[in-house]
Amino acid sequence: MSEGSTGAAAADVVTEVAGAAVAAGTSWRRAGIAGTAIGVIAAGAAAGVAIERMTVGRGMRKKARLALDSAGPYGSLRGMPGTAYADDGTELAYEVDEVDAVPARVDGVRVQADADAEVGGPGLSGGARRLRLFGRKVPAPVTVVFSHGYCLGQDSWHFQRAALRGVVRCVYWDQRSHGRSGRGVAQIEDGRPVSIDQLGQDLKAVIDAAAPEGPLVLVGHSMGGMTTMALADQFPDLVRERVAGVVLIGTSSGRLGEVNFGLPVAGMNAVRRVLPGVLRALGSQAELVEKGRRATADLFAGIIKRYSFASPRDIDPAVARFAERLIESTPIDVVAEFYPAFAEHDKTTALERFAGLPVLVLAGDKDLVTPSEHSEAIADLLPDAELVLVPDAGHLVMMEHPEVVVDRIADLLVRAKEQVRDAAR
Repeated sequence: MSEGSTGAAAADVVTEVAGAAVAAGTSWRRAGIAGTAIGVIAAGAAAGVAIERMTVGRGMRKKARLALDSAGPYGSLRGMPGTAYADDGTELAYEVDEVDAVPARVDGVRVQADADAEVGGPGLSGGARRLRLFGRKVPAPVTVVFSHGYCLGQDSWHFQRAALRGVVRCVYWDQRSHGRSGRGVAQIEDGRPVSIDQLGQDLKAVIDAAAPEGPLVLVGHSMGGMTTMALADQFPDLVRERVAGVVLIGTSSGRLGEVNFGLPVAGMNAVRRVLPGVLRALGSQAELVEKGRRATADLFAGIIKRYSFASPRDIDPAVARFAERLIESTPIDVVAEFYPAFAEHDKTTALERFAGLPVLVLAGDKDLVTPSEHSEAIADLLPDAELVLVPDAGHLVMMEHPEVVVDRIADLLVRAKEQVRDAAR
């Protein structure tokens, strides 16, 4: 294909994508829903979708998604299930991975080869993973509690779970209205908006149920990091008495209303003005919107890739599809319920609760959702914290560069051992 014909084909495909977006917007407007903000955000991914459409037919893409869904191992790890109950009665699903009782003896050379093949090596014994992560060092005897981000679920920690399985006691949970947890009772029955403070209270309920005693390391990604800050703000005694370390990944302590998501300033200002109302309207027409999401799956897949990964073309297609499945599983009315809480989020003062603790602050240097500047601001307020900016990483850094996140968490678990010793004196 010549350069000129390639350009013409690309233009035709862009027109097709734009036309589909307009058509979707028109159907939403007929239902009384403004599509402006969605169109602005979608524009950032349209070019990548257009190029993909030039070379891969719709039927082939659908078959590929089905094949990845059936064969992909991501999100398949399970632990001992449990249920905690929030103060409004919402059921919060969690799972616990316990430590292997007797570490297996392994050949170091072979373990390293297996570990290099897949981060954590889910097929390896706990002893093999322990050797891969810690060598001769010993991690702190803690329970690590993982809190996931907005529109994700506990399975977003797949690679970290594979690496730590059998080595350290871990708790993974689904935030209210996400994953296997129940819809927020206060939101459904009382119409109460979701708040970050409520999420902090939910995390306390999970800790009370799954890890009622012993030292803790708290790990939060994005909204999960905000949840962790809210817990510290409301339950300072818990942090002082039991928390031995904190990991904050791709998160923010406030000023999220200033994030431009990689869009021009003028376009983002327009989005900010209309997006809350658009989301409320979309949430009120959830059934119609979910049909629209399925009809424009290719477009939304492009959006997810753009805002999840720094190098969408280089990401393993199975991992990209895994991220799509997680995000697609979040109903639009849940998306609408949670969004306003981020504009109000400000837990800058709560960071003081973590002073003196081993803290890891990690972010992708190309994160468009929660820019790395927000992690730098957190680290500025916690001068003893370790700040890690991962090159060529986006918002889902724990999926895009899982080995970096795993190794840094392992380092913190070793450092947390001293904190546990000091607390025991």
